[in-house]
Amino acid sequence: MAGYLVSDNRKVTTHRFMEMKQKGEKISMLTSYDFTMAGIVDKAGVDVILIGDSASNVMAGNQTTLPITVDQMIYHASAVVRAVNRALVVCDMPFGSYQVNAADGVTNAIRIMKESGCDALKLEGGVEIIDTVKRILDAGIPVMGHLGLTPQSINKFGTYAVRAKEDAEAEKLISDAKLLAETGCFGIVLEKVPAQLAARVTSEISVPTIGIGAGNGCDGQVLVIADMLGMTQGFSPRFLRRYANLNEVITDAVGHYVTDVKSGDFPNESESY
Repeated sequence: MAGYLVSDNRKVTTHRFMEMKQKGEKISMLTSYDFTMAGIVDKAGVDVILIGDSASNVMAGNQTTLPITVDQMIYHASAVVRAVNRALVVCDMPFGSYQVNAADGVTNAIRIMKESGCDALKLEGGVEIIDTVKRILDAGIPVMGHLGLTPQSINKFGTYAVRAKEDAEAEKLISDAKLLAETGCFGIVLEKVPAQLAARVTSEISVPTIGIGAGNGCDGQVLVIADMLGMTQGFSPRFLRRYANLNEVITDAVGHYVTDVKSGDFPNESESY
């Protein structure tokens, strides 16, 4: 058995990903950034593993996703790919790697695919980056879109608040989603947008939508692994459901280890050669 609810061990491809929408099967997606965690997530049956540029926050401690580089994303993606047998592995293209021009975007996209071995890439934005998306698709690289709250544009937005609450922005999001789907993206992440809008987009495009803070009307859901496992503290948006409290579990385990070392209890005779 591949996972708790997964008996099909076949590799999830972009084709199977789109089939899930057609069959009405909800899609599970989580981030991973390293070999050990990715192996656990894959065995548990997650359909899609995202090497998010959230590695900038979770792994490196940066305030935003902006500082992470192509080299760093390749490092994380390579580690994840080595651990995964079933899940579709998608890597974020980091800020600055595709916004300058389409040629740079294609060059960086090819490099990430070649050096990491991932299955697809994710880019933030709509009509503004559509030429780059077309060029990357023409190079034979699958692309997932990302609309709504796009963290790489945080300095433009000035806030992580819900996007597309006003009619004009909502209409642009619908237009961008249709454009990305028609251009050939195999799926679109919708982040922090009203649930009703996300459900409408999902019903009006042929490719799957993956929501994060976008309600239950999307074709699937994604969360950051460190958030849903309760490793991070002080971050409690409405959309986050914590499935464990690993911060407490790990702190307790490390505390016991420190106590045992200082007391001379570890290692004991049976733990020595």
